[in-house]
Amino acid sequence: MTATLVAQGLAGGYGHRILFDSLDLTVAPGDVVGVVGANGAGKSTLLRLLAGLDEPQAGTIALAPSDAFVGWLPQEHDRVPGETIAAYISRRTGCAAATTAMDAAAAALGDPSLAAPGIDPADAYSTALDRWLASGAADLDERLPAVLADLGLELGGDADGVLMTSLSGGQAARVGLAALLLSRFDIALLDEPTNDLDLDGLERLEGFVRGLRGGVVLVSHDREFLARCVTRVLELDLAQGSNRVFGGGYDAYLEERATVRRHQREKYDEFAEKKADLIGRARTQREWSSQGVRNAMKKAPDNDKIRRKASTESSEKQAQKVRQMESRIARLEEVEEPRKEWQLEFTIAAAPRSSSVVSTLSSAVYRQGSFALGPVSLQVNAGERIGITGPNGAGKSTLLRALLGQQHPDEGTASLGASVQIGEIDQARSLLAGPQPLAVAFEELVPEMASGEVRTLLAKFGLRADHVGRPVDDLSPGERTRAGLALLQARGTNVLVLDEPTNHLDLAAIEQLEQALESYEGTLLLVTHDRRMLATVHTDRRWRVESGQVTEL
Repeated sequence: MTATLVAQGLAGGYGHRILFDSLDLTVAPGDVVGVVGANGAGKSTLLRLLAGLDEPQAGTIALAPSDAFVGWLPQEHDRVPGETIAAYISRRTGCAAATTAMDAAAAALGDPSLAAPGIDPADAYSTALDRWLASGAADLDERLPAVLADLGLELGGDADGVLMTSLSGGQAARVGLAALLLSRFDIALLDEPTNDLDLDGLERLEGFVRGLRGGVVLVSHDREFLARCVTRVLELDLAQGSNRVFGGGYDAYLEERATVRRHQREKYDEFAEKKADLIGRARTQREWSSQGVRNAMKKAPDNDKIRRKASTESSEKQAQKVRQMESRIARLEEVEEPRKEWQLEFTIAAAPRSSSVVSTLSSAVYRQGSFALGPVSLQVNAGERIGITGPNGAGKSTLLRALLGQQHPDEGTASLGASVQIGEIDQARSLLAGPQPLAVAFEELVPEMASGEVRTLLAKFGLRADHVGRPVDDLSPGERTRAGLALLQARGTNVLVLDEPTNHLDLAAIEQLEQALESYEGTLLLVTHDRRMLATVHTDRRWRVESGQVTEL
């Protein structure tokens, strides 16, 4: 089915806070709309509104036809206990909900007392059956094994018998991709579909999105993915309280946005300069008028009526000029100053230099269940900048633990150099976790900092009063990532380890991180699937990890 979604005058937020308003958006077949904006600007809120899960604060959302199948795939971070792969995919594709609705309609067809008031059971069943067929539920079980196999998921059992909680992070990411590939939405709403995908998964996702006949609205912080897929960009500008749709792809959006912002700044600067000039001239005229009156009163004899009259007329002319100047100021068309966006500006604190050799692995083997990394022989020297890539599940995180001395080898030897001070953001963001309030957990990691200093530092990373008192586990992944970056600034490090650091960061924060990495002079181990970060951040060595083996490129 070809479907069109139209949003008009849309406003969304929570409580009394409005994140965006007066938003107009049309999503036609073949459109791929990328939604960008700072974390907290309302991107996920917008997707929930378009999916019909929440009610907008204002405006309307219409579908043509009205029974089009709209699918919302949020980025899920927690796996449901007891849920199998098959059940997960059925839920994510909408097949489970469609099956439940059809079963209920079938029951009502057999027992009309179960039907909703005022609804013909036959009509309800016909509608539910159409939705069930449209969702792809009828042949999902037949399509599922082939897609899982194509994605390289060898699970040691069928999808009905393997729990999602038993999968590694990489395997879970591929099952999430399988759910997307198996979906049959008329309009797809995708929230961070690129997170946790390796390069192969990203290429498959790109091919899927570009090949869709229906419309797509997606939120992503992967700049290369946006550049390759989107046809338009919707920017939610929280700082300016505005939203705007930019035609063309992502790179065209960046150019046009820079032009728009430059023109806004130039227009305001021109207005401010003109207003300041008029105010200065009015002030001068006012001073001249006052000075003229005082001089006339001093110099004019009491009986010199002619001179007194001339001085009075001169003063009145000056006063008239002042009034004219003030009138010109009042008639100026006011131009609002563009508000400065919050930016994540930070540096990575340096520690004294480590030993010349940071870490050494010699014929080391690391086993985890049936998986083995190695044997591997590597040496990391002080000041080296190493980029690490490879498929999910290939052993990249195991390699990092090995190099940092966090896991002992089952065979071979490993050693960590002297005076090594490690700063790390791991993939699970586990350094800051638990039920403690953020401020308390942070202070325990930097006991030398006073409470006020900790709060000031966190505020620089966008973590303010409403964040620091909340349990760390209640923070969003993006907020926990920013807290981890704040920790890097608070504690000195000479070996920096970043495992998928761009996950959950917004685009501006990613660019700020790249700038901080450029000025960082210590040893760097960078694991990322962000293709633009790999191209932007300078590295002098590149390792590829695949099937438990490490090769230097």
